[in-house]
Amino acid sequence: MAYQTTLEIRSRGRGTQEITGEVARAAGASGIAAGVVHVFVQHTSCSLTITENADPAVRADLETLARRWAPDGDPAYRHDSEGADDMAAHARSVLAGTSVSVPLGGGRLLLGTWQGIYLWEHRAGAHLRRIVVTVTG
Repeated sequence: MAYQTTLEIRSRGRGTQEITGEVARAAGASGIAAGVVHVFVQHTSCSLTITENADPAVRADLETLARRWAPDGDPAYRHDSEGADDMAAHARSVLAGTSVSVPLGGGRLLLGTWQGIYLWEHRAGAHLRRIVVTVTG
């Protein structure tokens, strides 16, 4: 059995935004009790990640690391048609990934105590992001 839906999430600009609740509601709507929830973002300048949901300093530190991995406006970049953050956002997306999978049990996401699912926006400005949630079981 499979279920699929698409979420539209408006990011607030660069940084993380928890979407665990939206994904959990989509998984619940599937009617599937046990299986896998696959979450995929249809963009090349943002990511999805599972990380600490208790201390926001963790997510701030991840942003610090991302600035080191792929700094905005590096003169070595050739792709900058949408601004100084353009290529950096693509690089960060490749490094952080565009999908996550979570086991489903008892109709609930089986995340750990301190885990949350996050949309990680790599562009400086806000964007409307499409996220496909597929539940199989």
